[in-house]
Amino acid sequence: MAVIIHPNAVVHPAAKLGQDVQIGPGAVVGEHVQIGDRTVLGAHVVADGWTTVGSDCRVFTGAILGSECQDLKFKGERSYMKIGNKNIIREYVTMNRATGEDAATVVGDQNLIMAYAHVGHDSIIGNSNIIANAVTLAGHVTIENHTNIGGLTAIHQYVRVGSYAMIGGYSRIVKDVPPYILCAGSPLRIVGINRIGLERKGFDNERIKIIEHAYRIMYRSKLNVSQAMKKLEEENSQPDVVPFVEFIHASERGISK
Repeated sequence: MAVIIHPNAVVHPAAKLGQDVQIGPGAVVGEHVQIGDRTVLGAHVVADGWTTVGSDCRVFTGAILGSECQDLKFKGERSYMKIGNKNIIREYVTMNRATGEDAATVVGDQNLIMAYAHVGHDSIIGNSNIIANAVTLAGHVTIENHTNIGGLTAIHQYVRVGSYAMIGGYSRIVKDVPPYILCAGSPLRIVGINRIGLERKGFDNERIKIIEHAYRIMYRSKLNVSQAMKKLEEENSQPDVVPFVEFIHASERGISK
């Protein structure tokens, strides 16, 4: 099937469209945009600036990809929006380009980003995440892989969310959420590990027990973070615990407690 562009769409002649791309009515595709093979842009989607969308993506009505960032430091410099493959981007999602010359906002592969979500400038989203309706990511937020973020959640700038974490809806995240954590609320409350999510991703009971033990040392012992980290490093080098420990080591904002 050849490229299909609706007569009411506006596509700049310099835009690069892959094979079998479909552009819906009222959509706007800018001069520096690249769209991968078999990607579908629905009605009134806007892809602007230096934006790349990978292959096999579906972008629904009214989404805006690669618009200028909402950052007062931005002075019109060339910056990027890079979106990977097999993403589903639902209605009226907004994704901003980065601040700073040649900087990028990045979305990986196979993510589901639901209606009205916002991805702020310089944010990095990994792979296979579910970001529910009206989730708001401020600038410089990092979401790792296989997370599930509930609707109407707001995430503060520079916050990181670790792989396999699950955040309940209507939460306020102001500090880092380590891998595997289950949490919700405003103020945020840590309630355990994301056991069901881990099971669905193929973690067996033994692996989950090891992760839960690490969680209990960090969150349910009477140790402070430094003492808990020392204990984890001394007694445990299990592959599933290593990213948990490394994430906390790398935390600049501190972890949610």
